[in-house]
Amino acid sequence: MPISEDCAQSTNLKVEDVQLSMDDLEMIQVIGKGSGGVVQLVRHKWVGTLYALKGIQMNIQESVRKQIVQELKINQATQSPHIVLCHQSFYHNGVIYLVLEYMDRGSLADIIKQVKTILEPYLAVLCKQVLEGLLYLHHERHVIHRDIKPSNLLVNRKGEVKITDFGVSAVLASSMGQRDTFVGTYNYMAPERISGSSYDYKSDIWSLGLVILECAIGRFPYIPSEGEGWLSFYELLEAIVDQPPPSAPADQFSPEFCSFISSCIQKDPAERMSASELLNHPFIKKFEGMDLDLRTLVESLEPPMNIPE
Repeated sequence: MPISEDCAQSTNLKVEDVQLSMDDLEMIQVIGKGSGGVVQLVRHKWVGTLYALKGIQMNIQESVRKQIVQELKINQATQSPHIVLCHQSFYHNGVIYLVLEYMDRGSLADIIKQVKTILEPYLAVLCKQVLEGLLYLHHERHVIHRDIKPSNLLVNRKGEVKITDFGVSAVLASSMGQRDTFVGTYNYMAPERISGSSYDYKSDIWSLGLVILECAIGRFPYIPSEGEGWLSFYELLEAIVDQPPPSAPADQFSPEFCSFISSCIQKDPAERMSASELLNHPFIKKFEGMDLDLRTLVESLEPPMNIPE
């Protein structure tokens, strides 16, 4: 049941206090599309707060739908400053909707489109935030994200970096019996996932390593032997599984950064560092205590969209 404007203003209700419906939300514009669904920027009609509303088409049995909605409600209890907050979830006309925290500076993908490359100090600050988010997912929630990529690392004007889509990649997939299937974006998949082997939390570390290397060198790390263009789907899968992993050029980056990347993208998962180990890596420690803030980088960029009044 939608809440009235008078009720919202007189009681200072928060969105978490009352179950939302589509009637409570004003659609502003589409801000993202993907295989998982469409994301729209919405405004609460009575409170005025902006949210990201993700709709996921779910043509499934009612019993499974109820299970998914229940598990998504449990995920609303997430307590990490490095995970995008899911305020609520609800079902409407065959679609599950997630009412998500709106990150007003878009994704890491939006940032690298503008700056092309990100300097090591900023990468260290960014990495630390993402690793703290992964540490929470892996050790507190026992969740493998399975789709770490630039567009799933969101940024706000405060310079905060947060992981999104973990509820979709883990809870929805496992609820539909897809835990060992090809869930995620293949570009950033770890070799063990592509080859069909069992995998664990370390698969997220591989993905993060590729993302950070991409931010540093300004292009996706896997390229054709001639050095230009893109690998085909099958060429890329073959390269990830059969070829040595990419590395940071030693003549362009610090030894600490090169070591960090190598620690993330080892072919053997047992040789990869965990999120907790990487948080103590010399590359992360090197910039701790310095007056570094991603807000400085973010404020210099154009926001991903203009929001109508």
